[in-house]
Amino acid sequence: QIAVLIGIAHALVIYRVIATAIFSQSRFELLREQADTVAVVTGAVLHYVTIVIMTKVRARAGWAEGLLQKPRTFSQRENNFIVKIFTFQFFTNFSSLIYIAFFLGRINGHPGNYVRIAGKWRLEECHPSGCITDLFIQMAVIMVLKQTISNAKEYLQPWICHKLRKKRRPRKKSLMLGEEEVAEDPCKRHWQRNYELNEVNVFSLFDEFLEMAIQYSFTTIFVAAFPLAPLLAFCNNVLEIHMDAIKMTRLHRRMVPRKANDIGIWLQVLEAVGILAVIGNGLVIAITSDFIPVQVYKYMYSPCVAGNSTGMDCSTGYINHSLSIFRIQDFEPDTKHRLAPTGLCCRYRDYRNADDYGYTVQFWHVFAARLAFLILFEHVALCVKLIAAWYIPDVPQAVKNKFLRKKHNSLHKKMRWVMPQEV
Repeated sequence: QIAVLIGIAHALVIYRVIATAIFSQSRFELLREQADTVAVVTGAVLHYVTIVIMTKVRARAGWAEGLLQKPRTFSQRENNFIVKIFTFQFFTNFSSLIYIAFFLGRINGHPGNYVRIAGKWRLEECHPSGCITDLFIQMAVIMVLKQTISNAKEYLQPWICHKLRKKRRPRKKSLMLGEEEVAEDPCKRHWQRNYELNEVNVFSLFDEFLEMAIQYSFTTIFVAAFPLAPLLAFCNNVLEIHMDAIKMTRLHRRMVPRKANDIGIWLQVLEAVGILAVIGNGLVIAITSDFIPVQVYKYMYSPCVAGNSTGMDCSTGYINHSLSIFRIQDFEPDTKHRLAPTGLCCRYRDYRNADDYGYTVQFWHVFAARLAFLILFEHVALCVKLIAAWYIPDVPQAVKNKFLRKKHNSLHKKMRWVMPQEV
């Protein structure tokens, strides 16, 4: 299964590389100019399609694996199933996002020594404004599609099934001449109406918990790159609450209630997502965005360091400082004949020397600053999380007092029949 996910991630990368090359040669000017953006959007749509397909496949495979396992208790079997399905769904949903956030534009080499697929197509570059733009587009497309198409399917499928079941219901026999119509039993009518509703299974509540856990992952892990994710999730939940209420009361049969102290292992899943969110956002700020390189330039290489630039913006000259020089004659042999005469140079985003194209001192300064920021950010965020968890109780004191009061009243009523009444 992990091999399948890795293969899908590689296939999406290859698709985006080939799609960029094809779109850049299109006859339409708009498509040529926005080839990178179109490739990112279509790649995100294709990734959503793979998410839908792999979700169906994994649900069947996970149920079969659950039948083969023989844990000691039902709760252990349920916990194992939840952990496996969530892990698979997590990597299915976030494989392309992880690639864009942490690998895109960093494993494609540099001018004169590009990494190519099949020796022909270069690996894609980040958007000119930075890799965080590609991450923003990818998350926006996936979340919008999940919250529209998936929710529509989640409601329309049981609604259509319910209508079809009602049409297949046998009609009442017409009364013969002289026969009297017998009043229908109200209980029988209620049972029949409930029988016509769609069946519920063990996956009914599991699918709802899984959907909320994946949505929580989207709204927390890469929220630094897509701040609109919580707003989209809020709007989706407001609508979905009403749709689920209609679905559970009018389209599905009543569920068999089962006692539970809490949400079970889902609590540990959400806590793990919270920790991953701290790490993921720290990596996005430190690695994907240009926040750290800009700060390093301001405090180490900008005109403000000399102290004779009163009133000047300290970020002036950052773009020129972040570009390296490449000599045209150092291109690959098969591209030399297409280029301008020898002696010209071009600029590209990186910290490399103009002689041997090795990393400069500025690169290692930025790398050390990124590492220091990541460690500091994670420790501070995790400490704040632990303090908040300690200070804010899981169950409010008012709720605890209410339960204790109810328990006290119940015991008091029982004791009235045991203790003799005082005269």
